[in-house]
Amino acid sequence: MSDESVQELWDAKYRSGHRERYPWDAVVSFLFRHAPRDRARDAVRVLEVGFGTGNNLWCAAREGFAVAGVEFSEAAVIVARARFVDEQLAGDLQHGSFTALPFSDGYADLAIDRAAITCASRDDAVLAVSELHRVLQPGGRVLSCLYATQSTSASSGTRGTDGRRHDITSGTLTNVGPLRFYDETEVRDLFAAWRVISLARHDRTEYAGEPIVHAEWHVIAEKPL
Repeated sequence: MSDESVQELWDAKYRSGHRERYPWDAVVSFLFRHAPRDRARDAVRVLEVGFGTGNNLWCAAREGFAVAGVEFSEAAVIVARARFVDEQLAGDLQHGSFTALPFSDGYADLAIDRAAITCASRDDAVLAVSELHRVLQPGGRVLSCLYATQSTSASSGTRGTDGRRHDITSGTLTNVGPLRFYDETEVRDLFAAWRVISLARHDRTEYAGEPIVHAEWHVIAEKPL
């Protein structure tokens, strides 16, 4: 599956009514634990890569943060922008790629990657993390959620030359396009230029039928001063 067909897949999902309305708990925790406390919230910039229909940025904007982001699905951007207009929230929500962020050096204080970079090839993931490093202020922090090799889905489908699993048919991550699953060494390598504040693997096993494991890394890292 090409990246163009992945974009078509997600555009179709959003056009058919798929929505993310509420923020992920890990994102809420990250915002309130790591936002700078020496400034008013409207002076703190929060940037998200792969914001989907804007659920995380919606939360941040409602709490008074200045928000911005990029999303590769044009259909999702339209939905997110409409919600912000309807609720009279401000946000710079752009259609684009996380490998070439349309923001200046040192633009943001906090960054969110809620399982967006894990959709990319290794080379594009490296570019995306480098771009986050560029657009964060020194001392700025990122939350990155990457799917882990312990996931049931990680052994499904076929492994492509780009390091991603394609045509996943089992586990919790079906019908979302190709994904890259990370082990601990790969996560640490990806964030080698950062100061890692927290690195935790969150595993959940569903036992209603055959056991299914969903596992993901939550990385909180800081751009060195």
